[in-house]
Amino acid sequence: MAFNTRKYMSSSQAEAAHLDVGLREHMLRVYNYMASGLALTGILAWVVATVPAIQMLFFQPTGGLTGLGWIAFLAPIGLVLLLSFGVHKMKASTAMAVFWGYAALMGVSLAAIFMAYTAESIARVFFITAATFGAMSLYGYTTKRDLSGFGSFLFMGLIGMLIAMVVNIFLQSTMLHFLVSVVGVLIFTGLTAYDTQKIKEAYYEGDDADTAGKKAIMGALALYLDFINLFIMLMRLIGERR
Repeated sequence: MAFNTRKYMSSSQAEAAHLDVGLREHMLRVYNYMASGLALTGILAWVVATVPAIQMLFFQPTGGLTGLGWIAFLAPIGLVLLLSFGVHKMKASTAMAVFWGYAALMGVSLAAIFMAYTAESIARVFFITAATFGAMSLYGYTTKRDLSGFGSFLFMGLIGMLIAMVVNIFLQSTMLHFLVSVVGVLIFTGLTAYDTQKIKEAYYEGDDADTAGKKAIMGALALYLDFINLFIMLMRLIGERR
C-alpha cells in the first residue's frame, strides 16, 4: 500500500521539500551543461592535435600560433566578458550558444596540451582533476559554512597568480613556474567549492524559465573554468611531456 506522505507534512516542510527538489534539478542542469562543455572541448582538442591538416590551421611547424591560432586563443577572453557583462540582455538560447562557442575555442587552445604531453599522463591527470573537482564541489554543496570570505581571499590569490605568470614570461624561472602551478592548484580547488556554494545560493524557485536557464549557464561556465584551470595547473606539475 502506498502512502501519501505530503498530507503528514506541515506547509513549511512541504515547501522546503519542493524547494530541495527544484535545487537538485537546477544543480543537475548546471553539471550537465558543464560536462557537455568539457566533452566538446576535449573532442576538439584531440581532433586539432591529431589531424595534421587541421593542426596546421592553428599551429606553425615551429610550434608557434598562426594568425587563426591567435584568434582562437584570444577569442575566449572576449566571449567570457560578453557572457559576464551581457548575459542579462541575452536570451538563454543566445547565452547557451556563446557558451558552446567558448568551449569549442578552448578545445583549439588546449590542443597544445595534447601535442606536448603523453596520452597516458593526460588521462591520469584528467581523472585526478575529476576526483578533486567532484570532492570539492560536493563539499561546497553540502557545507553549512559560509565560504564568501574564503572566496574573496581566493580571488586576491588569483590576481597575484596571474601577475606572477606574466612576470615569469620574461624571467623564465623554473622555480616560479613550479610555485605558480602549486598555488594555482590550491586556488582552483578552493574556487570549486566556493563557486558551487554560490551557484546553489543563487537558485530561486520563482525564477522564470529564461532567467533559470541563464543562471544554469553562468554556473556551468564558472565550474567549467575551475575544472579546466585545475587540469592545466596539474598538467604543469605532474604531466609527462612527449
